[in-house]
Amino acid sequence: MIRSLLFVIAFIITNYSAAQESESCHILFDFESADSSFISLAYHLGDKQYIKDTLYTDLNGDAILRNPQPLEKGLYMLVFPDNNLFEVIIADDQQFKVSCDRNDIINSLHFEGSEENTAFIEYRKKWRSFQEKTGEYRHRLSKLSNQDSINTLRSAIKDMEDETLDFIRTTAYSHEGTLLSAMLYSMLPVRVPDFTIPDNVANRDSVRWIKGYIHNKNHFFDNVDLGEPGLIRTPILYNKLKTFFSDVIIQAPDSVINEIRTVLDRAGKNPETFRFTLSFLFNHYRSSQIMGHDAIIVMLADEYYLNGKADWADKDFLESLREDVARIRPSLIGKKARDLTMQTYSGQPRSVYDIDSEFTILYFWEPNCGHCNESTPLLKEFYNENRDKGVEIYAVCTQDNKEEWMEYIAENGLDWINGWDPTRNTGYDYYYNVKATPLIYVLNKDKEIIAKQLPAANLQGFIDNYRRIH
Repeated sequence: MIRSLLFVIAFIITNYSAAQESESCHILFDFESADSSFISLAYHLGDKQYIKDTLYTDLNGDAILRNPQPLEKGLYMLVFPDNNLFEVIIADDQQFKVSCDRNDIINSLHFEGSEENTAFIEYRKKWRSFQEKTGEYRHRLSKLSNQDSINTLRSAIKDMEDETLDFIRTTAYSHEGTLLSAMLYSMLPVRVPDFTIPDNVANRDSVRWIKGYIHNKNHFFDNVDLGEPGLIRTPILYNKLKTFFSDVIIQAPDSVINEIRTVLDRAGKNPETFRFTLSFLFNHYRSSQIMGHDAIIVMLADEYYLNGKADWADKDFLESLREDVARIRPSLIGKKARDLTMQTYSGQPRSVYDIDSEFTILYFWEPNCGHCNESTPLLKEFYNENRDKGVEIYAVCTQDNKEEWMEYIAENGLDWINGWDPTRNTGYDYYYNVKATPLIYVLNKDKEIIAKQLPAANLQGFIDNYRRIH
């Protein structure tokens, strides 16, 4: 009987071990101070978090995450019903054990069989200690008035920062080739040299700023492995991309486009990071309110989406993008504006190209548009002050009720050029991508587009600044 029982136990253990070996992902969780409940397994993607799976604990607080295929590498979160949570790295080795006390997760969190996560916990504790101490020091600093004491405390903070960065650097180096290493390297800041500018150089502070800007821009991603797909499922890669493309580089379209090409070339080492980075850039600049950034969308479409490099994009999306880009392209800043010839309020045809003026303002509007009713009086005030100073306005009504159009013009004394094309024979809606009103374009004397989607209230400032530069 005893021999039979031993055989059964041995059989169970053998088969359990074999099952564990056949599962690429097998993670055991042991939670003290816990009862039968559930835990959500979540992961980071971009600036959001998503639920990957739900684990159920038994009466002892134990649970198993198992899967025949490995989970995608990344920084995952175990979230309890009370929203208490902790993070765990799931990377190449997905067979280990995690234990902790629910009442003191950070201090009790322990890993068996995962050196990567053990080192990650050490880093988290070190970072938390650093934040607590520097927070205390900065609070004390805010109350000091003696300069010597201030300098001493600032020096202490600097020493702590250096010590923490050295710890991060050393930990990253000692775990080279792991996701943890890639994460830690990515957190290291760019060290900008203290550039020495000769005394005889004019505008030394400006020169120093420019050198610092160029160095920071050129080396911003030095510590980021854009070929590591695990960084996609951490907050790190998204935040790096957002910081660089929002805050680091100058937002001139040509400058942005050059940096996009450089970053995507580096991300191209891995299909996952390439897709993530390209998708981030497209969404980031599609929602941009900065004038001229539509040129970036055209570039992304031409060089990446519409030439087959985004092989994950479906036909409907690509066709919609192709149509959008076709409408955007003619009205990009720097393009020669499309000529429009329309009947006017006076009954005579008038061409945009016939206008001999330093600036031509194209104004697309409607009499019954609420925003137009706010914009039109501002534009009229601007016109009254600038009509004899090289500025002309060519206003195009985008609705087809001629009586309302004429009545509004007469009642409001709109004595600029009022164009009328109810059947849109000129194609103005296509060539100027008129999807909503009011919409303002500014053309220079050569009828090149120099501004678009500009609020009427900003016209005077733009014109004055343009004259200063040109």
